[in-house]
Amino acid sequence: MGRVNEKVILVTGGARGMGAAHARLLLAEGAKVVITDILHKEGEAFAAELGPSAIYVRQDVAQPEEWCQAIAAAESKFGALHGLVNNAGIASMAPIERFPLEQWEKTLAVNLTGVFLGMQTALPAMRRAGGGSIVNISSVEGLRGSPGLHAYVASKFGVRGITKSAALEAAASGVRINSIHPGLINTRMTENFDLSSFPIPLGRPAAPQEVSQAVLFLLSDESSYLTGSEIVVDGGLTIGVPQKCQAVENIF
Repeated sequence: MGRVNEKVILVTGGARGMGAAHARLLLAEGAKVVITDILHKEGEAFAAELGPSAIYVRQDVAQPEEWCQAIAAAESKFGALHGLVNNAGIASMAPIERFPLEQWEKTLAVNLTGVFLGMQTALPAMRRAGGGSIVNISSVEGLRGSPGLHAYVASKFGVRGITKSAALEAAASGVRINSIHPGLINTRMTENFDLSSFPIPLGRPAAPQEVSQAVLFLLSDESSYLTGSEIVVDGGLTIGVPQKCQAVENIF
């Protein structure tokens, strides 16, 4: 039996990157997966690759009506909704004095409003299914500041906070809500980053699948007593004062 056997789980931003890794692992562990994204061709191709236990729905997570359509598609195709992974996100960088208002508003619309709308729309469906689990993908930038990433940082702190307030309301109806805070992950978004500026104690970025393992745990019944919690998946990046890692014998 898979760890999420027969659970119906919706993954936003699921056409590629971390979202695709989450969808692939959940499917391997027995779930029925609804992949949503604005990358229509990539989403359709990925769902076809995964087979009959997956479908693709085009969705802009900042649009309330498209959330209604995505949830309806999940219930129509697979009969229920048991899990949601709010994974879709964008980022841009500029000094705060020159950060474009349009980009600020777009980032918060996708990264924070999208999470709010997802929980708002999914909760009634999960209550109909008898309970469920929501996983909100925040970031280590939801735990600390980062120069230039002002809208991203604000949105990810917001995801961290709304996870806790929503978890308080959802607990009575059997729905758990938790957040995951990835550090540097090997994806298309980070492939041009200078790794020397990330003093990661474990010495490397994470593979997307390493975040997916945390997603799987929170969606499974193994995490039945976790709600409003944060799981940090960062190789130790946020546990100390930022500095280049040294061998222990050179520190003391």
